[in-house]
Amino acid sequence: MLEISLRQLETFAAAAEYGSFTRAAERLHLTQSTVSMHIQALEQTLGAQLILRGARKKFALTEEGRRVYAAARDILVRCEALQEMRESANRETMSIGTSTVPAQSLLPRLMAGFLKQHPGARYVLRRGDSEEVHALLEQGEARIGLLGATLDARRFVCHTVAQDRLVLITENNERFQKLQKEGATGVDLLAEPMIAREESSGTQRAVEDYFRRWNIAPESLRIVARMDNPESIKAGVSQGMGISVISNLAIQEELATGRLLSFDLAPDGAYRDICIAWRRDTALTPLEQRFVRYVRMETPKLV
Repeated sequence: MLEISLRQLETFAAAAEYGSFTRAAERLHLTQSTVSMHIQALEQTLGAQLILRGARKKFALTEEGRRVYAAARDILVRCEALQEMRESANRETMSIGTSTVPAQSLLPRLMAGFLKQHPGARYVLRRGDSEEVHALLEQGEARIGLLGATLDARRFVCHTVAQDRLVLITENNERFQKLQKEGATGVDLLAEPMIAREESSGTQRAVEDYFRRWNIAPESLRIVARMDNPESIKAGVSQGMGISVISNLAIQEELATGRLLSFDLAPDGAYRDICIAWRRDTALTPLEQRFVRYVRMETPKLV
């Protein structure tokens, strides 16, 4: 195999096209001596003179030089096509479906971090509850899903990327402050009026599963409202509508500012999985594969 570099071919082709070592050097941001060195190395490897030296014309290719130029241009065009394919892949738009908590608390940071590593990446984000994300993946309207529920392993590749802690939140008043100091848990407060998520929410399903393990029937709870948005739930709780069970990820700002109080549901805590998933019959592109690896690596650091 001939030891010919693309830089040698590029330099020779530029000199042939511009008819000048000087102009080729300017075009390639090289010194004239470097251009001459690359072309001499190419001639030595091929064992042929490519440029007439000492001819009356300022610059002229030999017959062999013209044949090598044609071959060099063909190689360089093919390499440019490969580079364009790579850049196109890096500019590819990724279609992501996400449930509410990951959409608000995780994906903005994940997408921003990935974009710094892959500036050409683009996103189309579809948001819904976990059941709606499942439907988006099934229908092909999203290729990757991030949601608070596991999916059928026969149909989907599903990786748990983090565990999300569920907590009970209350308004910040003297009564709940006293209960918190006394070591009350969320289970101790379930006689209070409650605001719940919509029934198709992954959070709500995880909450009901947890209550069943404690032999608490969901129908025994005093649910005064169902809301599909954590922001609306937090506003309702802070205004004294009732308590609610919500992702700990979604209330960090409210806890820091004292708008809400939080209680662990039980001493050992309550958790649900956050998963990244795609259909088994979907072949992820190289960029999508890199995004999945990035999410799996970075999400645990954000929870």
